[in-house]
Amino acid sequence: MSINIADQERIKRITLAIRQEHERLRSTYSWLKFQDFIGFGLLIVSTSMILCFSWLWHIEIISTWFLVIWVAFWTSILHELEHDLIHGLYFKSSKFMTNVMFGVVWIFRPLTLNPWIRKYWHHHHHQHSGKVIDIEERGVTNGERWSLKRLIMTPDLLLSFLFRCVRIFTEIKTEFKSGNLSEKDMKMLRKTLLFGFMPIGIPAYLIFYIWIFLGVSSWFGIEIMEATLLAKWSSFTDPLIYVFILPNYIRQFCLHFITSNMHFYGDVEDGDIFRQTQVLNAWWTWPFQLFCFNFGSTHSIHHFVVNEPFYTRQMSVKRAHLIFREEGVKFNDTASFNRANSYE
Repeated sequence: MSINIADQERIKRITLAIRQEHERLRSTYSWLKFQDFIGFGLLIVSTSMILCFSWLWHIEIISTWFLVIWVAFWTSILHELEHDLIHGLYFKSSKFMTNVMFGVVWIFRPLTLNPWIRKYWHHHHHQHSGKVIDIEERGVTNGERWSLKRLIMTPDLLLSFLFRCVRIFTEIKTEFKSGNLSEKDMKMLRKTLLFGFMPIGIPAYLIFYIWIFLGVSSWFGIEIMEATLLAKWSSFTDPLIYVFILPNYIRQFCLHFITSNMHFYGDVEDGDIFRQTQVLNAWWTWPFQLFCFNFGSTHSIHHFVVNEPFYTRQMSVKRAHLIFREEGVKFNDTASFNRANSYE
């Protein structure tokens, strides 16, 4: 099926209006032209905030939970930087700087997919948003019916795969035979399976699962480790848990909940940007938005105009939402939660 004429016209009008707003912003705020500097500056500020407050936690000036929430917020900016890097918005002429930034944002977000691999699937997502072969969004539970299982899978990419591996392999095989997945896609899928969470993702998840197991055991009064050994284990793992792992688990839950429910699934044609997403910014979503940098309000803008950094989308959100409402883009269609994220 092709995109209907009405949607084609809506897409043209919305895209034009957003581009005009971005041009207006750039002519009004001359500092926006320093895109590389802004991107790298945000990287330095975000990582510095994480490291400085980690030291304050280490010397017991701030509490553990304050540290966890603080780091979760700053890693949400690192996620946005990674997304912008995937679209080549910083240091286009310097592969070295791109790789440096990719490496840094991955180290501080160890539970995420290798960013060099994610780049492939994110571009694939833009081509096939809402389809069975949208590997990126399917990986964060888009298109699943809501249940305790989906709730558990939402923040955890590893469990998301393990809980559905049989069905995923069946779907992939079917889509490949139907010609919807290419040989290149299949090669990248194998690469993703082998290297997507190595060398830092799998160890980080295992440390987190052991930490949970020990915590639950302690809660029930079951001693798994001798006290001295447990103290040594904790001295090694506590900084990893509270600085790198637990904040990102919280951040990923917030991001994946928002993105998996604002993207529609199943009844969306390739290229029909109008039906790919909704704006998900109801009042009750703000605790989630805090740790995914207002993703629910701004990500739909990105689907219409992909070549603008995340902070420009934040600046254009008022005008974008006005044109969205005029053209009929959906806002807070929470009924889609009961439709496994279908558009209708």
